[in-house]
Amino acid sequence: MLDLIFCDPFCPDHKILNLIFDNLVTQAMRQETVSTAPPSSLTVHVKSRLLEVGYEGGKTHRIPFELMRVYSPSAEVMGHGPGQETLQVGKMHVIIEALEPVGHYAVKPKFSDGHESGIFSWDYIAWLGENQEALWADYLARLKIAGASREPDFAALSADTGGGCGKPGCGSGGCGSH
Repeated sequence: MLDLIFCDPFCPDHKILNLIFDNLVTQAMRQETVSTAPPSSLTVHVKSRLLEVGYEGGKTHRIPFELMRVYSPSAEVMGHGPGQETLQVGKMHVIIEALEPVGHYAVKPKFSDGHESGIFSWDYIAWLGENQEALWADYLARLKIAGASREPDFAALSADTGGGCGKPGCGSGGCGSH
């Protein structure tokens, strides 16, 4: 039985080390296929924006929501083949609002930016957890090359939403600033 926990907003934040790897190495790692046992627990840490994945035997991965969002295995992000990937920008503050089971092999997160088409198999989640340092480095390098940022463009968001700064809850006073 898989335990799914949404953690209260007082969970501690954790830092992630960044190592620089070539994009081709990252793509080669992504294509490796490993049969992974299903996790024994999934804990959604809302405040620290981490998905904690626990396995029998005590092994865990703490995967940032932003990393999951920018490497979502959806056609919107990955395209329909090599070279069709779309660089995801401005996803630093994204959170997981819901996590829906997909059979006995995957989950489908609903992210706060509306993205909900990625189906994360247990193998893919394990791959993200095992390779997150290289994936972060690759993502940051691609952002730098594109002159893009992890920070959302709040001005553009407020124009799209009709006011506020674009942060979750803004426009209704929920962000604490507007």
